[in-house]
Amino acid sequence: MPFTFAIGDLHGRFDLLEAALAAIEARADGGTIVFLGDYVDRGPQSRDIIERLMAGPPPGWEWICLMGNHEAMLVELVKFPRIGMPRFIVNGGAATLASYGAAAWDPDAPPPIPAAHIAWLAALPLMHVDLHRVYVHAALDRWRPLHRQREQTLLWDLYPDDDEGGHGDFHVIHGHHQIAAGPVRKKRRTNLDTFAWRTGRLMVGMFDDELPGGPVEFIETVIRA
Repeated sequence: MPFTFAIGDLHGRFDLLEAALAAIEARADGGTIVFLGDYVDRGPQSRDIIERLMAGPPPGWEWICLMGNHEAMLVELVKFPRIGMPRFIVNGGAATLASYGAAAWDPDAPPPIPAAHIAWLAALPLMHVDLHRVYVHAALDRWRPLHRQREQTLLWDLYPDDDEGGHGDFHVIHGHHQIAAGPVRKKRRTNLDTFAWRTGRLMVGMFDDELPGGPVEFIETVIRA
């Protein structure tokens, strides 16, 4: 029975990532893991997360790393440092710089982040679609076809609390909505963002690839900082 596992927003918590991967690999000897984005900023180990994801999965596993709005901000920052720096810092970017050994970044100097890391981040997909579900960082516009979704929606939008989600026959799995007491499971969408960088709770959704709908199980990892 094939499974897909989805991991919520990490924000520099490499310790939670490693623990979640170990928990997943204890449940199955192969399958798909979808990372829902927001690997950088706020927490202390953004660089470690990027390097771990760039290294790729062990045999028998497929990893799909989606772009989050924080990755998009970092890519834009490298292109336009003077314009992007204020927003980057206010959204936790100082922690990302520190993970690369930089206390600050002079916009007139080369970025402290390796070009290979930026290239990897810039190439991340915005969504993943399988037989029964759509995985995305933030949200979907149910009235627009999947191939015509706006980047703003995919990376930044927030569902109203009473929005049951969905897109056609697809269940939607997303992060971005910080709910410390989560995960939040609606009729046709599941939010896995549990504010992990602050709460120390990272949630993984486990989905049966042969069955429609939401997760068959949640896997919780807790490491208090």
